[in-house]
Amino acid sequence: MPKSLLALLLLAMPVPALAQAAYCSIPQQVPRPRPEPPPAGEPRRLIPAAGYTLALSWSPQYCATARGADSAFQCSGRNGRFGFVLHGLWPEGKGREWPQYCRPADLLPRQIIRQNLCTTPSAQLLQHEWAKHGTCMTTRPELYFNLARAFHDAIRYPNMTLLARRKSLTVGQFAAEFARANKGLKADMIRVRTTRGDWLSEVWLCMDRAMEYARCPVHQRGAPAGARLRIQPGPNILPVRSRAAPAPRPSLKLDLDPNARVPAD
Repeated sequence: MPKSLLALLLLAMPVPALAQAAYCSIPQQVPRPRPEPPPAGEPRRLIPAAGYTLALSWSPQYCATARGADSAFQCSGRNGRFGFVLHGLWPEGKGREWPQYCRPADLLPRQIIRQNLCTTPSAQLLQHEWAKHGTCMTTRPELYFNLARAFHDAIRYPNMTLLARRKSLTVGQFAAEFARANKGLKADMIRVRTTRGDWLSEVWLCMDRAMEYARCPVHQRGAPAGARLRIQPGPNILPVRSRAAPAPRPSLKLDLDPNARVPAD
């Protein structure tokens, strides 16, 4: 394993509190997911990765409309109140298609779910991310989630409480605030996704194949910079000084272990 990748993974060691959770209490029995085979209309797609997307969801917006058992841990309030959570780390293709469902995915071990539930507060979403995206990056789920969690934990956030109170906020202004909080990140490396009513839904951070932040490709669209943006109020979490951002990794390639070659048909 490259030393630069090892240093990055050390950032992902479990910690008692997360900057974007008011608190996070994991039950003794963690939720168990269902298998996630490729759904109809989403075929197995074995293509090289040309870059990556780190997708962060604004949990208060998701929970404003979420229903059902799969959202209970994240939205009931019994286990924590969350701000930004990790949706996933996604390999991207050169064009409008991306690698997905590269290998059959077993159910995630309980320990992996326990380690990542405060970062991605849904066992079913963890299973989905591993099945759809992680299997195209490595044969070992712990490597995939350790890497994704390390990127998530290195992100700094603007003061979302103050931004949610602003009467006139645009997508471009929000992207500039988000970029200002993170060294090496620029507004054109960010895509802001919204729901109906111009509510903040997700922030996508674009990366090149070496996992350095990079300008987002034209086809990866978000809300227009001049569009109005509204933010669902969330837990009052003040910005904190996070651990150092990952060091440059110019030699980091797609494969995270020797057996992670994309399988042939």
